[in-house]
Amino acid sequence: MKQYEMMELSFPCNPPETNWADVRPVAVFTHDGKETKIEGFYAGNGQCKVRFLPMDAGHYDWKMGDETGSFDAEPATTHGPVHADGTAFRYADGTLFHPFGTTVYALISQDDALIEQTMQTLEKAPFNKIRMCVFPKHYDFNHNEPTYYAFEKNENGSWDPSRPVLAFWDALDKHIQRLGSMGIQIDLILFHPYDRWGFDGMGAEKDMIYLDYLLRRLSAWPHIWWSLANEYELCKRTQEDWDNIERFIAESDPYHHLLSCHNIFHIWDARRPLTTHSSIQSKSFYLLKEIMDKTQKPVVLDECCYEGNLEHFWGCITAQEMAARFWRCVSTGAYCTHGETFYSDDDILWWARGGRLKGESPARIAFCREIIESLPGHLEGEPTFMTRLLPLLTMTEEQREDALRRADEKGAGFIIRAFLNAGEYTRDFAYAEYAWYGHIGDDVILHYYDNRPIGKETLRLPENKTYRIELIDTWNMTRETIATGASGNYVVELPSREWMAILATAE
Repeated sequence: MKQYEMMELSFPCNPPETNWADVRPVAVFTHDGKETKIEGFYAGNGQCKVRFLPMDAGHYDWKMGDETGSFDAEPATTHGPVHADGTAFRYADGTLFHPFGTTVYALISQDDALIEQTMQTLEKAPFNKIRMCVFPKHYDFNHNEPTYYAFEKNENGSWDPSRPVLAFWDALDKHIQRLGSMGIQIDLILFHPYDRWGFDGMGAEKDMIYLDYLLRRLSAWPHIWWSLANEYELCKRTQEDWDNIERFIAESDPYHHLLSCHNIFHIWDARRPLTTHSSIQSKSFYLLKEIMDKTQKPVVLDECCYEGNLEHFWGCITAQEMAARFWRCVSTGAYCTHGETFYSDDDILWWARGGRLKGESPARIAFCREIIESLPGHLEGEPTFMTRLLPLLTMTEEQREDALRRADEKGAGFIIRAFLNAGEYTRDFAYAEYAWYGHIGDDVILHYYDNRPIGKETLRLPENKTYRIELIDTWNMTRETIATGASGNYVVELPSREWMAILATAE
């Protein structure tokens, strides 16, 4: 065995007559005097399994009933599970993880041929995270029946989570394993509202039976994340239900995988102690830094519209705009998720069912990922002039007067007074002039100019360091060193084109 790789104990057991989900063999693993109790599951054909993820290298003893054994976990050859570290993500070994994700909601509900085509596409794609659902999805361009359902049905036609369909769960395991072999993290969506089968209305008791089996079976996969829901507000659950689900997952997962909840209108509050990061749907990119500042946790813009040509507002942005949205996110210290929605005669659209990628943005996303992963740390967004003024709106009168005195000394008091008198549109005006600047301390400075065709800019670099300056064309995927030894106020010439960026790196 190896550290950070799932190990599995498999042994014969008596097949249950009815409630398969409640078969829970228990094994105790001991390492360096620390005991970890792990519950297993019934795997079919008279076999029970217990899965364990050794988070440390070294010797382990295990005991299950009268059975005992041991194994040695060799030092890791992989990075381990991803966790949140401030506003960044890191693997268990401390290596930074930069999520560059995609969405294929109903991947596991397709036939074998389409799943295989999707997997082959992902092997060549730039994505290291995928959002996908446990349950099938009923929505535009997604009306097919799944090959398997997660559970059997009762005599009255309702779903019975106590009787999992093992062929479904075996297939899910196979897909999880294969995606992990490609280095892809799985953001597994546990509930969603787009449903004609009744999975979204099973009720709280059945929800918990389902989650209990899922967690015992899947938690030991190192590359799994939990997403409570896609567009949680549309699901048939109260906030109290979501509180209970979140708590149950956090308490039942021995490895504390990443845990989030995706919205349609009301962004889930990631300040909640059990929520590890923000997974948001929004088109307001200026909110990203504000959310990070408020939560002090990572932000992934998991739905920002899709490259495609649908009539739906969310499914018709250009490749240039999709690539730009990735750059806006990363330069702010957040991350973005891709999706694709081009009309197709066979109704196979990537965002729903997978297949082949047709758009031009994935190549540009790969270029962005290469640059971001080459940096020596995690970028943090910089507030621009107008957004620096926003704290004035919530200051006390005394604090505001002090700020005005200091601004008057610099000759800028008239701007602040006008800003404070702007009324209800003050905030909108400040964010309308947002610029996409990020930095890693004073070692790296990134300016992304988005759709502004700038001709020149004065970089205000520290005078005690020198920098290599690169001009990056994010659409044509070129990077060129245009200066070395730069410091202080340094004027950079730009080609007056859209989608350009400047990267200054300390020499």
